[in-house]
Amino acid sequence: MDSSQQSFLARHDFLIRRLHSLSGLIPVGAYMVVHLVTNASVSESSAAFQKNVYSIHSLGSLLPVVEWAFIFLPLLFHAIIGVVIVGGGMPNSNQYRYGPNYRYTLQRATGMIAFVFIMVHVFHMHGWFHADVWLEKVARPFGGAQFYPYNATSSAGMALQSTVTVVLYLVGVLSCVYHLANGIWTMGITWGVWTSPKAQARASKACSAFGILLAALSVAALFGMRSAGQGENLQEAIQAEDRLYEHKIEAGELEPNEHKRSGSDHSEEGKEAAAKSEDK
Repeated sequence: MDSSQQSFLARHDFLIRRLHSLSGLIPVGAYMVVHLVTNASVSESSAAFQKNVYSIHSLGSLLPVVEWAFIFLPLLFHAIIGVVIVGGGMPNSNQYRYGPNYRYTLQRATGMIAFVFIMVHVFHMHGWFHADVWLEKVARPFGGAQFYPYNATSSAGMALQSTVTVVLYLVGVLSCVYHLANGIWTMGITWGVWTSPKAQARASKACSAFGILLAALSVAALFGMRSAGQGENLQEAIQAEDRLYEHKIEAGELEPNEHKRSGSDHSEEGKEAAAKSEDK
């Protein structure tokens, strides 16, 4: 077929695939690792996680810019091109020619699961958009925007108390981890970093070890966060969050912002949960 008759995607297949591959590692993959490591700090203490969240939100008005420029837009690009590839909208000349075919199938399947999960996760915790009208009239009535930055541990922990939610998160997070770990291996092939069978075998072992380590970290973060939303752990988390918030206000490091706090209802719920735990 004459190149002039080919679609834009077909004509620029080489460049698009490499940008797709690169965006999956930097910044999307890199951000995912940082995000999981930050979440896993809850295993140290609720205060440790809260301090990490404060560090992120110290960017202030720059935070939305950073999120869109380095996270959301690259993620949308990677996801859209991935859907196009899976749907057959681009030539299949780069079909998986290395290793067992099931890895190729799993890479595509986990990519689709990961995209849906990330969309659900962002809505569940952040509500997608930060406009007050959207949050109060749409997101929260439908179970979204459950995360409050200044009550980070307690709000996230309480949002993960449903068994169904935990199962969905477990499937989603592990899909993300597999997609990244296996994607690093295929990226090395795409970019010619490891081309010989021996080099690919060594890279496969390294990527597998990375995936297992990241999966263990992810599971620890998930269940550590869930545990922090129960009984005495919840009450301790709320108390630690309140102390940190008051300290930062007094030190002039933070402006009072009740929109980023879960409010008195949240604290009362924590007290009730702690009381129930003591009764048991």
